[in-house]
Amino acid sequence: MEMRVLENEQLKVSISDFGAELSSVYDKEKDQERLWDANPTVWNRHAPILFPFVGKVNGGVYRIGEQTYEMKTQHGFARDMEFECVEQTKTSVKHRLLPTEETRRIYPYEYELLVTHTLDADNPRLLRISWEVKNNGREEMLYSIGGHPAFTLPVSSKEEKEAYYLEFPGRDELTYIGVNPENGLAAVSQEKTLKLENGFVKFYDDIYDTLIFDEQRIEKVRIAGPDRTPYVTMDCHEFPYLGIWAKETGNFICLEPWAGRTDNDGFTGTLEEKTGEQKLEPGCSATVSHTIEFHKQ
Repeated sequence: MEMRVLENEQLKVSISDFGAELSSVYDKEKDQERLWDANPTVWNRHAPILFPFVGKVNGGVYRIGEQTYEMKTQHGFARDMEFECVEQTKTSVKHRLLPTEETRRIYPYEYELLVTHTLDADNPRLLRISWEVKNNGREEMLYSIGGHPAFTLPVSSKEEKEAYYLEFPGRDELTYIGVNPENGLAAVSQEKTLKLENGFVKFYDDIYDTLIFDEQRIEKVRIAGPDRTPYVTMDCHEFPYLGIWAKETGNFICLEPWAGRTDNDGFTGTLEEKTGEQKLEPGCSATVSHTIEFHKQ
């Protein structure tokens, strides 16, 4: 697999052709890797792109109208495919993914996915990630898309990790749902409230799972240090959903912007009825973007 490198005076960013996955963000000034290293004994990915599904479909099957399709993998298939690099400069790279005979059997649409990573011209610590989805077919296309970046914390123990904060600027509280650990589907009947103190909440044990923030249009989410100074900030205001996930055994936290999400637990409807599903008319395209700022902290 080939790695595409973007670089400025502060950051050196590497994106793989496989999955168009952001694979490294090396902070030159801090002499520190800011992205999870994909240690296979903990979690073997860095920042996969979730397309054309976010999460799982109930039972590994879904329906479009009367037609049934299999989708046995979580988060679709784009993360496990080779993309074509179609454009690259010193500070920007664009990848493209098109259908194959194999993808048409499990996802019948004539999609085109363009993924662009760009280092900001004004803020050398800011990375922009854009996803453009095109419908090159003759019928309405249904899809979800999302990100799953894992940010490494400079800690060596669970106790040090739990000294960090999550910050939701401007919010006093949020509601969230988790997932059924037996099947990975959204436990919508078990909504909880996340109480915030001036936007902050201490990292805590419940986050060793998936927190799903539904339709709350969270504009920014931040990982902050024990002294509450910013560590990583994600601007995700274009996305209706946000996921947060971590593992007890890894020194990382995932901040996940989503347009769409996993099936509700027990859902048996069609893809047209699925919560959060995106719709795209023939010949049309849709673009969503988010930014990640790697602070100097």
